[in-house]
Amino acid sequence: MSLQKVFRFGIALRRRFRQSEATFILLSVVVGAVGGGLAVLLGAAAHRLQRWLYHLPGTMRLSAAPHLEASTLIALPLGGALLGLLMLALDRWRRRTPVDVVEANALHGGAVPFRDTLSVTGQTFVSNGFGASVGLEAAYAQIGGGIASVLGKWLSLRRGDMRVLVGAGTGAAIGAAFGAPLTGAFYAFEIVIGAYTPAAIAPVAAAAIAGVATARTMGAVPYLITVDSTGISRNLDYLAFVGIGIVCALTGIILMRAVSLLEQGVRWTKLPPAARPFVGGLLLMPIAHISPQALSAGHGALHLALAGDAPLKILCIIFALKMLASCISLGFGFRGGLFFASLFLGVMVGRIYGDVTELLLPGQHLWAQDAALVGMAALAVSVVGGPMTMSFLVLEATRDFALTGIVLTASLVASALVRELFGYSFSTWRLHLRGEVIKSARDIGWVRQLTAGRMMRKAPVAVPADISIAEFRRRNPLGSTSRVILIDEDEHYAGMVPTTRAYADGVDLDDPVDTLTRRPDETVTPDRNIAEVMQAFDRLGVDDLAVVDGDGGVLGLLTESHVRKRYADELEKAQRELFGES
Repeated sequence: MSLQKVFRFGIALRRRFRQSEATFILLSVVVGAVGGGLAVLLGAAAHRLQRWLYHLPGTMRLSAAPHLEASTLIALPLGGALLGLLMLALDRWRRRTPVDVVEANALHGGAVPFRDTLSVTGQTFVSNGFGASVGLEAAYAQIGGGIASVLGKWLSLRRGDMRVLVGAGTGAAIGAAFGAPLTGAFYAFEIVIGAYTPAAIAPVAAAAIAGVATARTMGAVPYLITVDSTGISRNLDYLAFVGIGIVCALTGIILMRAVSLLEQGVRWTKLPPAARPFVGGLLLMPIAHISPQALSAGHGALHLALAGDAPLKILCIIFALKMLASCISLGFGFRGGLFFASLFLGVMVGRIYGDVTELLLPGQHLWAQDAALVGMAALAVSVVGGPMTMSFLVLEATRDFALTGIVLTASLVASALVRELFGYSFSTWRLHLRGEVIKSARDIGWVRQLTAGRMMRKAPVAVPADISIAEFRRRNPLGSTSRVILIDEDEHYAGMVPTTRAYADGVDLDDPVDTLTRRPDETVTPDRNIAEVMQAFDRLGVDDLAVVDGDGGVLGLLTESHVRKRYADELEKAQRELFGES
């Protein structure tokens, strides 16, 4: 086949994917299968690395080990040193923070640079594989969404379709890891796409099913085992489980705040970024010696916590050590997320809550396993977000619709409380610390891209600010223009004069025209986005604004009516793409 025929085939293929919903669903299935397969391989490689480093028998998970040989714990600082070297190499390769899938969908229309996918995946793999208290879910999400983004850019997909495809790839990878297609699909909707839309339902669901089917075909063991719930029989249980949601919300806020405060403290020490993971690994060694359950994501420890019956004192110790290990790992630069750590910590919160309730209110016993499942979902919602995602995770683990209703209620309570008191999930909180203002993956990238510089009209001819009103009238007859920009002797913006004001009765024709001008500081710079420009119009109460550069030179003119019309048009366009309307 000639190169020209290949090029024509590529153009026809792109057009097909852009125009046919059925073909787009097929593309999502392919992305889902690839994302699910890569997630399985990544998880298996990390587990194999842990088994080799820590001499784990059989298929035992690191966090399920009853104890670890002291000599094996040297893997923690060694992994930190390796990660530091990797960070140095990546800093030379690309000197900026990598874009993850949430940021990509919120700000960049789903565009995830492939280098960033490799960077996030590689750093997360090293961090988790060497035993740091972080999960692989960030890598799963990045590799699934990153592959989808690369394919979507090659096919020149529309912005809305690209965002959906990235969500589909991410959801498929998460669903494959947990063996739960509904969980993966709703992770895509709530965390990555930021909305439930008719246009996204079929491709996201198809991708999640394809990802899980691929994982099962490869013989992958899902993270969550199937567990039995005891069943809710008393009205008091409902109120008690809602209390778990409140406790989990407060715990989630404390955890997120603690991570950020520790990061700030580490930066204050002036410790080089590449050396921080090594120091973090050293600090993790005594924690791991006391309790291996604090290491890695916590898969094995979660299974033991669901099935076991440890005393309250042991539960509290393990909970505190896991919290500390997660904070140290992230605070000292290990890469990863808190998805599975929050599930494990939630199980511990639920178990502790149930035991404390029994101590304070004898006879009002809460079934430990049910309390653990409610806590698992509620704390994960507090940290990660996605109440429907976590509710379906419990449903797919227990097959208990009655318990799932309680889980959803507690999750919604936790979610509302975190929004009210904190306002962010863990991923968007870290973006907030970098100066971003996003609170979800909802698409606000078009707002960022629509700047004053792109919207402005070429400024009319300006006149010197020191000419007389009589001269101004001569140069600008009434009806020739509605406004005139004034400039000073250095050709910097000096104000704006409505033409009719110069023709008003009672003006002294010998006065300088700048006596009629508005305040010269009523301007915007070309980098201000459309939301900021509209805020400026509202704050100043004017109908037009000059666009000036950093030195005050006039670049153009904006009118309020034009800006608000552009905003309405772009918002309508974004909604059409979001809901799949033509």
